[in-house]
Amino acid sequence: MFKKLRITLGIAVLLLAGFGLLTKNFVAQPFMMLGLSAFILVGGLDELKNGKKRRGYISIFLSVFVLAILVQSFTS
Repeated sequence: MFKKLRITLGIAVLLLAGFGLLTKNFVAQPFMMLGLSAFILVGGLDELKNGKKRRGYISIFLSVFVLAILVQSFTS
């Protein structure tokens, strides 16, 4: 289940990033950051499921960090 979700989120993030780079229109960047945060979170949960606690917790922390940056960019 996590693998399909990671692939879907990865493709979505790549498409949004490619759109921004090719058109020089960064209106979709917050959505890309949200997708990136979800992608890292799913990766961390998958690592925890596989028994790799350290990697899982680091990924979850990074996901929360990216989400905090996203919220900060919305509020400023």
